[in-house]
Amino acid sequence: ILVAIVWIHARVAPYRILHQTQDSQVYWAVACGSSRKEITKHWEWLENNLLQTLSIFDNEEDITTFVKGKIHGIIAEENKNQQPQSEEDPGKFKEAELKMRKQFGMPEVEKLVNYYSCSYWKGRVPRQGWLYLTVNHLCFYSFLLGKEVTLVIQWVDVTQLEKNATLLFPECIKVSTRDSELYFSMFLNINETFKLMEQLANIAMRQLLDNESFLQDKSLPKPRKPLKNISALKRDLDARAKNECYRATFRLPKDECLDGHTDCTLWTPFNKMHIPGQMFVSNNYICFASKAEEACHLIIPLREVTIVEKADSSSVLPSPLSISTKSKMTFFFANLRDRDFLVQRISDFLQRTPSKKPCGSDREWKWNLGDPGCELPSSSPLAVSPPSALNNRPVNFCAGEVPTASQGLLKLFRRNSEELLGPKGAKEKMKEESWNIHFFEYGRGMCMYRTAKTRELVQKGIPENLRGELWLLFSGAWNEMVTHPGYYGDLVEKSMGKYNLATEEIERDLHRSMPEHPAFQNELGIAALRRVLTAYAFRNPTIGYCQAMNIVTSVLLLYCNEEEAFWLLVALCERMLPDYYNTRVVGALVDQGIFEELTREYLPQLSEKMQELGVISTISLSWFLTLFLSVMPFESAVVIVDCFFYEGIKFILQVSLAILDANMEKLLQCCDEGEAMTILGRYLDNVVNRQSVSPPIPHLHALLTSGDDPPLEIDIFDLIKTSYEKFSNLKADDIEQMRFKQRLKVIQSLEDTAKKSVVRAVSSDIGFSIEELEELYVVFKAKYLMSCYWGNNRAAAARRDQSLPYLEQYRIDMEQFKELFISLTPWSCGAHTPVLAGRLFRLLDENRDSLINFKEFVTGMSGMYHGDLTDKLKILYKLHLEHVGCCYCMMGKKFGASTAKHPFHAGHSTL
Repeated sequence: ILVAIVWIHARVAPYRILHQTQDSQVYWAVACGSSRKEITKHWEWLENNLLQTLSIFDNEEDITTFVKGKIHGIIAEENKNQQPQSEEDPGKFKEAELKMRKQFGMPEVEKLVNYYSCSYWKGRVPRQGWLYLTVNHLCFYSFLLGKEVTLVIQWVDVTQLEKNATLLFPECIKVSTRDSELYFSMFLNINETFKLMEQLANIAMRQLLDNESFLQDKSLPKPRKPLKNISALKRDLDARAKNECYRATFRLPKDECLDGHTDCTLWTPFNKMHIPGQMFVSNNYICFASKAEEACHLIIPLREVTIVEKADSSSVLPSPLSISTKSKMTFFFANLRDRDFLVQRISDFLQRTPSKKPCGSDREWKWNLGDPGCELPSSSPLAVSPPSALNNRPVNFCAGEVPTASQGLLKLFRRNSEELLGPKGAKEKMKEESWNIHFFEYGRGMCMYRTAKTRELVQKGIPENLRGELWLLFSGAWNEMVTHPGYYGDLVEKSMGKYNLATEEIERDLHRSMPEHPAFQNELGIAALRRVLTAYAFRNPTIGYCQAMNIVTSVLLLYCNEEEAFWLLVALCERMLPDYYNTRVVGALVDQGIFEELTREYLPQLSEKMQELGVISTISLSWFLTLFLSVMPFESAVVIVDCFFYEGIKFILQVSLAILDANMEKLLQCCDEGEAMTILGRYLDNVVNRQSVSPPIPHLHALLTSGDDPPLEIDIFDLIKTSYEKFSNLKADDIEQMRFKQRLKVIQSLEDTAKKSVVRAVSSDIGFSIEELEELYVVFKAKYLMSCYWGNNRAAAARRDQSLPYLEQYRIDMEQFKELFISLTPWSCGAHTPVLAGRLFRLLDENRDSLINFKEFVTGMSGMYHGDLTDKLKILYKLHLEHVGCCYCMMGKKFGASTAKHPFHAGHSTL
């Protein structure tokens, strides 16, 4: 091969890379550049992504064909990306969408998200072509060297997505299904492609996990205007990803939508600096995140904003912006690009912000530095008046309607106050004073500056008097509570006196929730717990009630009133621990997979041993689901909860790693799972909180019976400190990325379990083999999912109920059955096939709900394939009998005759 860099004296680009073979006088232009630096950059890309690949071809003609296809693909994709970002049809995208539908047989309702030039590796030979990413499918088409390659993969069938490197090329995307592994490489922008593939696969997994996601995601392919622009649907998906990241970063309600973000600086009075970062503006919040991690986070609800004004610019402080709140805090932003537009957007959102004032609370939240109405001295770094943003807390619901615990149960059932007068009490007062100083310097309430100093105070344990307040702030539950006044009271009223499966399970578990605590040894505490759990079950029937929710909620009620505990439970179940509390505990299994992965990375010596013993799956569920509340003394576990509400699942993972690390030597010597569980149980039983001012709550020490030596006590604060010293480099973004990877694995594993359960349920009296039944199940499920993708009203998705047994979850209607009948059965007979399929469907639909499950489906298939001659004649007779019966019914309606005695209406039992 002759490839040269040529300098040309012409008006065209002076540097070019040409491709020419030894036996040809023809050359092909590969790249051009206006400078040596630019052309060298192109050459380096070719070295990294193309030249190594050429060595696998046998002749120069194949090399030339491949290079031409690749370069043309890159040029086309570059032109595609340079199309004008408008709603006018650029032509190329519409052409690609039509080509996708024609090549892969997709209906018009299947929307193309984006398409990319790349190479698919079939064996050792790359096939240059186009990768089409649609809402429901990954498709690839190539026509090269006289050979055609066509691939169609449903996102719901993807079991793994990886971006890795091989010997032949530095970066590629590996797509795994149950049956194959596919490799794609030589992308112009591999990161963009991989990110979009991850997002589409994640949406598909959500649809398998929760049938409501089909209905929610129906909005994806329906922008406000017809899809004409290449970026329309992709832009919607990008916006969704940004919204999810924004809400997770600042713990905002799930309906909050990011409007935009911009670089800026924030004046931080506590250290008198301008901190660089980004301002985020949404319909209800202004947020700030510093570029340096943990330097400063800020959340300003628009409901708290009183004044937004532009200040005079200077060379030191260009384009400043001042935002004042009801609590008289003032925030200064500067270095804002397009400040006028930003102020206008904030003003627009402020005009739409409800001006409702929450009704007064029956629980006071006073500023601890003085009277609630006093002003801070002028020397205060904040120079604002001190009332907390939480002074006016919304009432639960009107007094007298429903009896309620108006404050945290811990205050109502404190058995004695001796600890408050001793050394522990003095320590508690010091903690409160530290927080008061922090509030003085950093602000209090939702608009508090959240910094590394805040995290340090949380690690030392939140004082009991402030625990409820700070849990609400750090979890984001306060935002939802203050914007939904009366919501909890309405739920309680609606759910009173109503019974279902969830309420029965709640009643069984009420007396198992911290029975050793006096607050739950009387009807007041039990009734409060019942109301909170029942209200949440009615709010979210998809979850309803799950074991472990009672344990967590009982602890929330110790420090918060009922309404506050309810909204903390909402934050826990729907945002901080997503998909944990359902029948399949998918979220806990996902984080269990992350824990296993982190164990392999940080504790490689122990990882193999833990896998051999099968311990991680046992411990992670009990530790994660209850936030250590069920396995650790209450006084210690509640400090874990403090850190969890501030850090999220990151802290639970790192403290779990610290526990394994502390017991590594003993665990490596274990012979079985029981011995390992005993070691970990003994360790956790003896994690103590010597600073707690609450009377010790009895804790089950069943695992301490072995051994004569007194157990060694572990201070909870030492454990937390160790976890940060050794494992604090865990990043929230990395954990979310790992969650996606594990979610694919977990949900596909659950789907495989469901398939095996269904096959076992029908295999005893069916003529098909296990392998044939599994293949039929895949086809049956795919037909159901197709109706969810492409159905006109998504009725199929709406009728799926995951609380039903696996066999009843996927059911198809007559139209879907007809399509399967035509493609699978040996009785297809031309124009009469739809009629025959309709009669067979009605015969199989025994409960007359116009739907058949998999067992009914394979029963009909088995009769046609494996029945003897007599069985097949019986089926045909019944199908004929149905026709006679229908005619008889019509005659009966016409002449008024009774049809009750006709044999067809006796269940087809004539034979």
